[in-house]
Amino acid sequence: MPPFAWYGAVLGIAAVVTAAATLPARWLALRAGYIYPPSERTVHQTAMPYGGGGAMLLGFLVAVTVAALIPALHGVFSNSSEPLGVVLAGAAIFAIGLVDDVFDLSAPAKMAGQVLAASILYFLGVTMYEIKVPLAGLIALSPGVTPLITAIWVIVLTNAINLIDGLDGLAAGIVAIAGGALAVYGLRLMELGVLPLDNIGPLVAVIACGVCLGFLPFSFHPAKVFMGDAGALFLGLLMAASTMVIGGRIPVTSGSTYFFFAPLFIPLFILGVPILDMAFAFVRRTAKGGPFHVADKEHIHHRLMRLGHGQRRSVLILWAWTAVLSGFVLFPLFIPRVNAFIPFGAAALGVGLYTLFHPGLRRREAEPGDVQAPRRPPEPGGGPGSGGALTGPAGHLGPERRRVGRG
Repeated sequence: MPPFAWYGAVLGIAAVVTAAATLPARWLALRAGYIYPPSERTVHQTAMPYGGGGAMLLGFLVAVTVAALIPALHGVFSNSSEPLGVVLAGAAIFAIGLVDDVFDLSAPAKMAGQVLAASILYFLGVTMYEIKVPLAGLIALSPGVTPLITAIWVIVLTNAINLIDGLDGLAAGIVAIAGGALAVYGLRLMELGVLPLDNIGPLVAVIACGVCLGFLPFSFHPAKVFMGDAGALFLGLLMAASTMVIGGRIPVTSGSTYFFFAPLFIPLFILGVPILDMAFAFVRRTAKGGPFHVADKEHIHHRLMRLGHGQRRSVLILWAWTAVLSGFVLFPLFIPRVNAFIPFGAAALGVGLYTLFHPGLRRREAEPGDVQAPRRPPEPGGGPGSGGALTGPAGHLGPERRRVGRG
């Protein structure tokens, strides 16, 4: 049996340390000039400090250190290089994001940093061993393919979290929900004897959830501090590491849930909102003949804002979607009879999301005699890093920074 109480204690430590470090990190960011200044492209009226990512990194490091000292979790750390791999890769991706916040790195340079972090994970053993393909069985990954898949996995998830970081508290809340769901999933598999007790994935997911919970009180609208690319990329790295070592290491089993047949579908559900948003952004931008890294204002959170939702309501809606999608992963583990409805529910959700966010299905040209409803004024606050430049005068979406990760 996994030591549930100790995992809960580690989550609490990560949350408390992150919360305690956020305001000092904010103060240091202000003193160092590590800020995002207001401009005609943003809504916030005062300079907003970064620093949230630094508080998250500190909370993560303290939580990992405490976990290593807990006898019940000794198996996760003994004779394993994986904890060191997650720490070093997390520090590397944080440094890349920090430099990007200050100097605005080019897209190739940023991707090179993501590949570096993925290489650290791979060489220290934090990677997947096999891929299950539905109805085709288990495909073992060869040493020549594993580094490439690890790099792709890290690039996808870090960019997905970075792109969704477009409203106050959005990315932190989504990762808190997704990390908590993944932790429950991994611990349940341990309890069922499917996942070994020394798997590091649930611990990383628990800590990711904890640091986000600690940061959220300072990030939710109106935000007091931004996580920046440093924090967003760091959270993406933690989710990439945890999903790889859980979804890519489940042994062959007939399974009692749908996801046993394709465990790597798990992140497509618990991180469905940011992954779908990134996929749509890639298709949308490349279809227009432009580069992928040039930001636009067509992300899911932008569309919700244009539909008349304020920042808080838009964030709560996307949190709710993440919770619903995560429920598709968790319910079959505890209520096996709902397993048969997973594909149909997923298809229904896909149709619903397409109908809700496809602009052609919701827009029409104004006809003579139409009465235009008054627009709500934009909410104060917000900005890139926890928000991004989303609205301008009269509630219209304003221009945003032309950089990777600023949805």
